[in-house]
Amino acid sequence: MNPTIPGFELRRVPVADGVSLHAAVGGDASGGGPPIVLLHGFPQTHLMWRHVATRLAASHQVICPDLRGYGDSDKPADTDGAAYSKRTMAADIVALARALGHERFALAGHDRGALVAVRTGLDHPEAVTHLAALDVLPTLDMWDVLHGADAAVAFHLYLMAQPPGLPEQLIGGSPDAFFGHFLDAWTRAPEAIPADVRAAYLAASRNAVPSIVADYRASAGIDVDHDRADRAAGNQLKMPVTVLQQDWGAALGYDAAAVWRAWAPDLHHATVSCGHFMAEEDPEGVAGALRELVAR
Repeated sequence: MNPTIPGFELRRVPVADGVSLHAAVGGDASGGGPPIVLLHGFPQTHLMWRHVATRLAASHQVICPDLRGYGDSDKPADTDGAAYSKRTMAADIVALARALGHERFALAGHDRGALVAVRTGLDHPEAVTHLAALDVLPTLDMWDVLHGADAAVAFHLYLMAQPPGLPEQLIGGSPDAFFGHFLDAWTRAPEAIPADVRAAYLAASRNAVPSIVADYRASAGIDVDHDRADRAAGNQLKMPVTVLQQDWGAALGYDAAAVWRAWAPDLHHATVSCGHFMAEEDPEGVAGALRELVAR
């Protein structure tokens, strides 16, 4: 039996033509705080929020979906290059919240989910009251700061940016080795991802190679175009924003807070000491940061 988030109900919610999202929903909608939507990253599912979600549930309704193309959510074929754009995935999240009765909500994302969260905030500022991004840079800036030998840390970005065919074949040849590499390399506390949860992540990713690659491929194409258009138009995140990151800035030669402040004038930026999977390695710290964010 797959692990679950204690006290949360699993739902399947239609969000677009032919696409439904699988989501864990729990908490107290009348607890005084705004609803909070939590978006997972790669190579994970909504389960990565299991410790944070239960901490927030006393005072918020908490919604933890599997992103389009991940976990038990639908995985439509990418026939036009836009099926996994962050704009499309952001529209999914707004539709999900609305279907659950929320026109406005706080939104937090980790890794890939943070890119979806940022695009949701840019495209739907009327819906997102507060926004948190965990251990990622906005898409356009991510490509700008990766260069030279230091870019080797992000080899998967370049692999999955290639035209359809080869990336799917290579990753599909040994998916557990590929996805497991990141689960092992990006954590400083291996015990934070116990064996049953790790197995669930690997099974979910193994069954989603084409859609995961399509998500990453979009971030080397259409997502960059959308970010460039927003930058040219001066479009910024209008809500309070919290960013939690490892200290990659010193290693890669950029000022992470300055990068984010260009997108988010109302910014709280903090460097963390845990590994990439901070919602599992330091759930109390992450939950506390989200409580502080929604109180702003």
